[in-house]
Amino acid sequence: MDWITEIRIKDIIDILIVSYVIYKLILVVRGTRAIQLLKGILVVVVTWALSSWFKLNTLQWMMNQMFTFGLVGVFIIFQPELRRALEQLGRGTLFSRTNSEEDQDVNRRINEVLKAVNYMGRRKIGALIVFERETGLNDYIESGIGMESKISSELLINIFVPNTPLHDGAVIIRGGQLMAAGCYLPLSENPFISKELGTRHRAAIGMTEVSDAMSVIVSEETGQVSLAMNGHVLRDIKEDALLAKLFEELKPKTKEKKSSPLWKWRRR
Repeated sequence: MDWITEIRIKDIIDILIVSYVIYKLILVVRGTRAIQLLKGILVVVVTWALSSWFKLNTLQWMMNQMFTFGLVGVFIIFQPELRRALEQLGRGTLFSRTNSEEDQDVNRRINEVLKAVNYMGRRKIGALIVFERETGLNDYIESGIGMESKISSELLINIFVPNTPLHDGAVIIRGGQLMAAGCYLPLSENPFISKELGTRHRAAIGMTEVSDAMSVIVSEETGQVSLAMNGHVLRDIKEDALLAKLFEELKPKTKEKKSSPLWKWRRR
């Protein structure tokens, strides 16, 4: 009986480890377009199973061909997610919890952005700054001029100063890096957006409609600062409220947080 008990304990440990690895991998792809691709793969698998069960030879042959070439396609389609997972594994952060140092680093980055936003708002310098979150924005990063530089208020101000080569378009920030400037974003086609909002605001909202990114906008006409998220925009947001919201959404997540009374985002 002792050896049977030992085998059962090993099986339980084995199952727990595999379950934890799968859970962490789900966290890596959660909120990205990979989730939709996984749903598509599930549909293909179910179709293949049904074709085998009902002996639909032609459909089964098509599914077999798809599986034959599908493995290469999976690596191509999931390349951003696989690369991010390997990077996190190399840094030792795939299975680790966040700490106060990461919170301080996020706070420093946000303060640099706010310093630049306040400067540009006072001088009515138009700006559009996008924060990448879980959904990869490589397509939009590649539309601009690659930079991959450290975030600083001085750099952001110089980018958006009028009549400079990069002042048109958006800046995209990924983690602690300013990835690119002069990026082209999709314009929102929401007919309920106020007519007062121009192209810069529509691009900011459009970016948050196709991804989970956050966009900070400085109006060139009024100098007002706005924040776009989940397809909605909060105009003329105050500095303290903007700081709190950015830190709440961008700091490393260690547990589920309650919704902030500062801002209630709801999809209609």
